[in-house]
Amino acid sequence: MTSTYGTALITGASSGIGAAFAQALAAQGSELLLVARSGDKLEALAAQLRAQHGRRVDVVVADLGLPGAAAALAATAAQRGLSIDLLVNNAGFGSAAAFVDEDPAHAQRMIALNCAALVDLAHAFVPAMLARGHGGLINVASMAAFQPAPYMSLYGATKAFVLSYSEGLWAECRARNVHVLALCPGPVDTGFFAAAGDAALRDAIPSTMMMQADAVVAAALRALSRGDSVVVPGALNKLAAQFPRLLPRSWVARMAARVMLEPQRRRK
Repeated sequence: MTSTYGTALITGASSGIGAAFAQALAAQGSELLLVARSGDKLEALAAQLRAQHGRRVDVVVADLGLPGAAAALAATAAQRGLSIDLLVNNAGFGSAAAFVDEDPAHAQRMIALNCAALVDLAHAFVPAMLARGHGGLINVASMAAFQPAPYMSLYGATKAFVLSYSEGLWAECRARNVHVLALCPGPVDTGFFAAAGDAALRDAIPSTMMMQADAVVAAALRALSRGDSVVVPGALNKLAAQFPRLLPRSWVARMAARVMLEPQRRRK
């Protein structure tokens, strides 16, 4: 499969879904601009991709949650002569904690990265795509966007924002040949659960719902090429994402709370 996007910018590219996007797009022929905070991991990935695919791969080490980071990244891309055809807004994080136990500063950092940075990056790169009449934007949301997420309430809310924002942009941009997609993966076999502070939660997830990052990325790129607005990779995950819409939200919230608390009970 040959990419229709000459240069792709991928945030959160040092591991997990972001690194899988880098692998897939380089294999399809895209040049890459990889962004994350982990400089050593980024450089290692870039060197591997250059050797495997012979493509240009640039690296920028940045904390996109900081004010002005998106504008600085856009300026860097322009200085390097890079015209971004596909933006993959993958950078983000979650945390598993009760509201009363959550550090307010940590919560603000999550909002800044998961929501504000994603919007700032869209503002930085999508207008040029619209002017050229060609481009793509993939915003990584989550299955958590479709339902209340107790004990990860803020994370779920940020992903609900990403889903709604992306669907609105899809409708605005589709007639101008700029495709916008909300990628809503379910559980993915990455370091997310450990980083979220509840590695035991991974054990509570049915193995039939757990996906590999490369399969998630393949589903996203297929959906983008079709012009879809939303994709939930995996047949079981797709069903599970729609099921809460058929039930009272209060019941869904209570059941989700029980699921989230079960790993904690097993540890005691």
